[in-house]
Amino acid sequence: MLVGFGGCQSVYQQGIIIGAAQTQILKKELLDKNIGLIVNQASVVEDVHLIDILQANGYKIKTLFAVEHGVRGNADAGEELNDGVDAQSGIKIISLYGAQKSPSKTDLQGLDVLVFDLQDVGVRFYTYLSSLHYIMQACADYDVPLMVLDRPNPNIEFVDGPILKAEYKSFVGMHEIPLLHGMTLGELANMINGENWLDGGSKCKLKVIPIKNYTRRTLYNLPVRPSPNLPNQQAIRLYPSLALFEATNISVGRGTDFPFQVLGGTYNRLGDFIFIPQSKTGAKYPKHEGKKLYGQDLRDSKITGFNIEIFLDWYKKTDKMGVPFLTNPNWLDQLVGTDEFRKQVEAGLSADDIRKTWQKDLQNFRRKRQQYLLYPD
Repeated sequence: MLVGFGGCQSVYQQGIIIGAAQTQILKKELLDKNIGLIVNQASVVEDVHLIDILQANGYKIKTLFAVEHGVRGNADAGEELNDGVDAQSGIKIISLYGAQKSPSKTDLQGLDVLVFDLQDVGVRFYTYLSSLHYIMQACADYDVPLMVLDRPNPNIEFVDGPILKAEYKSFVGMHEIPLLHGMTLGELANMINGENWLDGGSKCKLKVIPIKNYTRRTLYNLPVRPSPNLPNQQAIRLYPSLALFEATNISVGRGTDFPFQVLGGTYNRLGDFIFIPQSKTGAKYPKHEGKKLYGQDLRDSKITGFNIEIFLDWYKKTDKMGVPFLTNPNWLDQLVGTDEFRKQVEAGLSADDIRKTWQKDLQNFRRKRQQYLLYPD
């Protein structure tokens, strides 16, 4: 039985046991050690946050490291985080989402191990992978072991999109992998080490706790939203395709109850579906705040994977109307990982013709990643 957010939030869905739920391994590896913990609001085991589980069972958590959205998931996308203290546990928090992306030598002093437990969604520009890279780099630099508690990738069946070009590396894309990579963060951690992607080919002392009873064909609905604007499974499935609209004048529904499930602009000819974005928790000052938007309701859409047809449809529709569309081309290039996609769209190539241009690279990537995979087909 598949469950969505707000349902029976069990990590044992379909017999799956996530890394964080493997208590005997955690006890053996961590109980007497000084721990630094990288977590957010989705770092739960059967509705209980990993911070609270470990603290209640006598584990010595010395430091919490906050990535995008914070350790309890209260911060907006892109909102810089400050150091502080977790009100619930009383443990100090060091921000890794602001000017500092990587733990310093001082931050790691006195820690025996870092433990990473974040829920990814399988898309290259989702920033938890970049945070993992920076953390691995710090662990390699300062000789601190890292344990990754693996979690399922809800888009694991898709490997699609262009490979990132080196000149477009940024915090929304640090590795030469496709937009949809079809890997878990545990597998990607192995790949970062194995492909010598850390500075100078340095290696992180890495231990991945794999998910039990998981395959690449396992359908898995996340029990908790992985970030504030991905509130349900439909948003997660649409996210790889709709995120490109963040570089346009079109709203993806931030500031509504259905972010990443709608599209809309300020011109009434853009569609029959109407919504009005409002500033709210997790979506402060959304695009076109307070304005009536017209567009498309995708809450019942069957779109999955990297669907470029919908982007092309809106590009053509707005172009025909003389309506502003692509307002931040540089951001689109960063998200996609190359400027070729934008140029192909502007040149009028079809979706099929665009896809053909990255198939050879995808074949090479599939071969390269094979040795790092932890879960069978």
